Amino acid sequence: MKTKEELEHQIAMLTNALESGKAHVVDYEKDLAAAKKQLEDINKPEITPLQFDLIQEAIERGVEEYDFSDTGNFDIDYAVDYDGKVHCDSHELNCSYSLIEMITKEVHKLFKEAEDDNSELNTQTVAEKVI
Repeated sequence: MKTKEELEHQIAMLTNALESGKAHVVDYEKDLAAAKKQLEDINKPEITPLQFDLIQEAIERGVEEYDFSDTGNFDIDYAVDYDGKVHCDSHELNCSYSLIEMITKEVHKLFKEAEDDNSELNTQTVAEKVI
C-alpha cells in the first residue's frame, strides 16, 4: 500500500498530465478546425480583395435598383390600434425572385463564363515541334 506522500505525488502528477493533455486537445481542436476550413476551401477559386469589392458593389447596385416602394412586391397585413390608427402589422417580400435576378445580373457582369474543360467537344490536341 502506498503512503500518503506517494498518493499525493501521484495525484499531482496525474493532474499535471491531465492539464497538459487538455492543452494538447485544445491545440488539436484548433488544428482540426483549420484543416477542415482548408479542405472546405480547397476547390474554391481564389479572388482578390478588389474582386470581392466589385462583387459587393454589384450586389449593392442590384439591391438599389429593386423597387422596394412598390407595394405589389409585398404581402402586407394591416391592423387597427386601440386608438383607431391603422398600421402595418406585418409585411413579407413576395417577389424575391425579382431581387435575386437583379443581383445576379449585376454579379454576372463581372465575370466571363469559362468553357467547360471536361466537355467532349473540346478534344483539341497539342503538338510540339522538337528541334
